[in-house]
Amino acid sequence: QVQLVESGGGSVQAGGSLRLSCAAYGYTYSSGCMGWFRQAPGKEREGIAAIYTGGGSTYYADSVKGRFTISQDNAKNTLYLQMNSLKPDDTAMYYCAADYRLYPCDTWLGLTPNYWGQGTQVTVSS
Repeated sequence: QVQLVESGGGSVQAGGSLRLSCAAYGYTYSSGCMGWFRQAPGKEREGIAAIYTGGGSTYYADSVKGRFTISQDNAKNTLYLQMNSLKPDDTAMYYCAADYRLYPCDTWLGLTPNYWGQGTQVTVSS
């Protein structure tokens, strides 16, 4: 059974940084995509960053490209999202997600992943 546990959310002023972590239990880093999604109140869910666990290729939504960096530490079974230059529009609940289905990870960001974490709140004040 796959379990994803996020941490690292919080409140920060605009321009600040946060790093989210996602501990993955029962998930094998051999193929498939892992990534981060977010949802703000009244808005649709947005897939913002993904990584192909079999090779490390990364993919980003335009809204975060150049500011956010996704990475994985296979030895620790942990996924990270480094978020820099945060804006109030980045305020949302952030979810870690994973999948074994072999979609291109940029396509996968538009789908509903099979495995989800419980989410961690990020609030950016102006």
